[in-house]
Amino acid sequence: MAAGPLRETDLYPPVRDFLVKQGFEVRAEVHHCDVAAFKDGQLIVVELKKHLSVDLLVQAAQRQKVADAVYIAIPKPKKRLFGPGWRDLCHLLRRLELGLLLVTLGDGLAYVEQALAAQPFDRVKSRQSHQRKRQKLIQELNGRSRDGNLGGSHSAKLLTVYRENALYIACCLERFGPLSPKQLRGLGAEPRKTGVILQRNVYGWFARIAKGKYGLSPAGGAELASGAYAELVADYRRKLAGAAPDERGGAG
Repeated sequence: MAAGPLRETDLYPPVRDFLVKQGFEVRAEVHHCDVAAFKDGQLIVVELKKHLSVDLLVQAAQRQKVADAVYIAIPKPKKRLFGPGWRDLCHLLRRLELGLLLVTLGDGLAYVEQALAAQPFDRVKSRQSHQRKRQKLIQELNGRSRDGNLGGSHSAKLLTVYRENALYIACCLERFGPLSPKQLRGLGAEPRKTGVILQRNVYGWFARIAKGKYGLSPAGGAELASGAYAELVADYRRKLAGAAPDERGGAG
């Protein structure tokens, strides 16, 4: 490889040799394709680029109109592979049915690794392997009592099912004072998660007053007074206006 900045043309010799070793007849720059390879009726196109981009993916997708398989060849990244970002990128390429070749150049080395094969994507199998995530998403969607967030506001405090449940518990403690998990469930708190929410106390809204009794912490009182989720808090307060806890409620 010549000294100086890396050029896309530097990727061609190792990619060509990689394909030739597999028995392909290889030619460069054929009808706007960086690399075209042919063997036993199979046409493969490889696009050579210094880095991945949306434009490159569009270009590769265009090549799929004429080729049996399309690969993208880029210099092998120096940063650590197999992190979350890398896995997400590989998933995208699989979805697009694009192959990926990683080219190592320098120190007298020039070789190619096939990171991904260009092959049909099985969407049904992919969905089946992520059923748990799908169910969690559906449960979260259906569990929310309202659309309390603004789409695109990723950094804001989001109104989730967990936060709704915690706010309801906080409203109960605000109105009635210290209560047991059993009493809270009797007032309509989420049956399966009330104890966990109190014990984990993720937001710091609750204080353990005695064994099996929880009260509202200063942070919890401040949250209810802050005006955040005002409409939801007002609904909860109205709901509790005519309620009363079971005075016989134990710690359960």
